[in-house]
Amino acid sequence: MTEFWLISAPGEKTCQQTWDQMMVATTRNNNLSTNNKFNIPDLKVGTLDVLVGLSDDLAKLDSFIEGVVKKVSQYMADVLEDSRDKVQENLLANGGTYHHIQYLTSSSLQQVSQIDNDLKARASAYNNLKGNLQNLERKNAGSLLTRSLADIVKKEDFVIDSEYLITMLVVVPKTSYADWQKTYETLSEMVVPRSTNLLFEDHDSGLFSVTLFRKAIDDFRHKARENKYTVRDFQYNEQEMNADKEEMTRLSTDKKKQFGPLVRWLKVNFSEAFIAWIHIKALRVFVEYGLPVNFQAMLLQPNKKNMKKLREVLNDLYKHLDSSAAAVIDSAMDIPGLNLSQQEYYPYVYYKIDCNLLDFK
Repeated sequence: MTEFWLISAPGEKTCQQTWDQMMVATTRNNNLSTNNKFNIPDLKVGTLDVLVGLSDDLAKLDSFIEGVVKKVSQYMADVLEDSRDKVQENLLANGGTYHHIQYLTSSSLQQVSQIDNDLKARASAYNNLKGNLQNLERKNAGSLLTRSLADIVKKEDFVIDSEYLITMLVVVPKTSYADWQKTYETLSEMVVPRSTNLLFEDHDSGLFSVTLFRKAIDDFRHKARENKYTVRDFQYNEQEMNADKEEMTRLSTDKKKQFGPLVRWLKVNFSEAFIAWIHIKALRVFVEYGLPVNFQAMLLQPNKKNMKKLREVLNDLYKHLDSSAAAVIDSAMDIPGLNLSQQEYYPYVYYKIDCNLLDFK
C-alpha cells in the first residue's frame, strides 16, 4: 500500500491543458509521480449556498468514514491472525456510482454508519467466542503449576471411589526428582509405599502421582510445601473433563463456521466504505470551486523517494493561484497565523488518501 494525492486546479483554456501542464511538470523530473485523471462527472448541485453549507459537513464525514475504513481493515487483520500477509488481497474496492450531491452525502453517512454499527456487533460476538476459546486453550498450556491436567492424566492413574485412599498429584522440580523418590513416603504418615509414578514432564518440572490415606491429606500438603513440592488441587471427574473437551470442540467449530462469513462481510463492507470515502473526497474537490464548475481533478501516486521534490514542483506550478501562498513559498519569512510546518496548505486543492493506514505486517 501507499499514499495518493488527490489534487485539483482550475481549468486553463481547457481542463486538458491543466492536465498536460501537470504531466509535463511531474514527468520531466525523474518521474516524480504516477498520475491519472480523476474524473468527477457532472453533479446535480442546487445552489452555491448548498455547496458552502456542505463544506464543513464533508470534512467531518471524510474523517468519520476514514475511521470506519481503518476499523474494518484492522479487524480484517485481526480475524486473519496468522494469515495477515493475505490482508491486502482481501481489501479491494470495486464499483460505485454518483448521484445528486446532497443525496450522495446523506446516503454515504447512512451507509457507513450502518457498517460501523454492524462491525461493532459482529466484532463483539466473534471476539467473545475467540476469547472463550483462547481461555480454554491457555488452561491447557503453560506450566504444570497452573495448566489444566485433564488432557494429561488417565483414569488408571487414580484410586477411584475409595472410602479411605486418595491419589494426589504433585509438581516436582526436575532438579529434585531424586529427593522426591527418597522422601515422598515419609513426608507424612499413611503414604502408600511405592505408589508414586511420573505422569508427565515439561521443561522445568514433572507431575507425579502419589496415593495416601484421606486423613493424611492436610499434613502431606504442608510437608510437601516445606520441601518445595506443589500439590495440585485436582480431583478426577470424568464428566467435568469431558465437558471441558466438548466445550473446546464446540467453540473451535463455531469459530470456524463464523470465520468464512465474517471475512466475506469484511471484504464487501470494506469495499463499500472505501468507495464511500473516495466519493466524499470527490465531493470535497467539487465544492472547493463553487460555480461554475471548471477544474481538473488528478490522482497522483508520489514516488516515495521524491515526495519533497514533487511538492516543490506542484507549488511552483500552482503558486500563481494564491498570492499569499506564493509569498510564503518564495520566501523564508514567517507570516503570522500561517505555519506551514504544522498544517498542510497549498495553492491548489489537495487531499491525501493514506493507504499506508491499511498496511499490516
